[in-house]
Amino acid sequence: MNPHERLRLPQVETDLQRLESLLAESVIFGDEYLDQVTTHLIYAGGKRLRPILAVASATMGERAAAREDLMGGVSVELMHLASLYHDDVMDEAEIRRNVDSVNARYGNLIAIVGGDYLMARSAGIAADLGVEVAGLMAHTLAWLTRGQVAEVRTIFSVDRTEGDYYEAIEGKTAALMSASCRIGALTAAHPEEVRDALTEFGRCFGMVYQLRDDVLDVIAVDNELGKPAGQDLAEGIYNLPTLVALDDDKVGEELRSVLGSPLGDDDRERARKLVVAGGGVEATITAARGFLSAADAALSVVPSARLRDGMSSFLASMLEDFPSY
Repeated sequence: MNPHERLRLPQVETDLQRLESLLAESVIFGDEYLDQVTTHLIYAGGKRLRPILAVASATMGERAAAREDLMGGVSVELMHLASLYHDDVMDEAEIRRNVDSVNARYGNLIAIVGGDYLMARSAGIAADLGVEVAGLMAHTLAWLTRGQVAEVRTIFSVDRTEGDYYEAIEGKTAALMSASCRIGALTAAHPEEVRDALTEFGRCFGMVYQLRDDVLDVIAVDNELGKPAGQDLAEGIYNLPTLVALDDDKVGEELRSVLGSPLGDDDRERARKLVVAGGGVEATITAARGFLSAADAALSVVPSARLRDGMSSFLASMLEDFPSY
């Protein structure tokens, strides 16, 4: 089931079809090579979660999106894409969305400047939408950077704490989800209490999304992820499932002996099995359910029952479709 079906807001699905053409148009510069670089992941597809949050927050599924609402969605998606370009260089990733990563196709230098260009376009669009939107996106970029730095500082550290982990994901994932909801609330000029409620919902949405993603890194297979399964483990990014298992009396010591350096295929699979055996998956799903409850509480002040029900069911569905493990 795709995100639009889970959200159960048909008008938003129609709006996102309009957004797709705006997204590609927004990065076309007229230089054939640069245009290939900047549209590479756009044409590869994607869930478009951030534009969905922006447009749904603006329209509440009750009207067609105005151009400003759609461009808010474009701005957040371009910032997200830019972060993927840069992340894949840092991670030396070769696959993204089941296609070659930009760095694998064009090289690291082009991927970096291509990401910079997408970031510039995101900022330009935000500026066109007003001072408050521009400030929001600048603040969000700072949080993205902080989250990424927090993650990099603890690479291959088996002593990484849960506090370190939450600091990283709040910045690198939840901040942009939160901004996506807020930018929609701003373009639609919703009352301040509704803006704040949607902003908090977006933050909780981002936390659930990242916790889910970190579970999938342990239990999913490559074609379900669009990237190699266990990639974070192999690259020394020890997420909540791993941190929980490292503290487990039965498997913690063995897992600690495997981690701490890059993993080959055999050790990667061994580590994944140990994380599952150590209760890391169950504990992470439980943590995600806590943020799900907080998200529902935030939605309680949103006046649209259609949006409340759609957003709540959308988020809840993320914790219902895990592969067996």
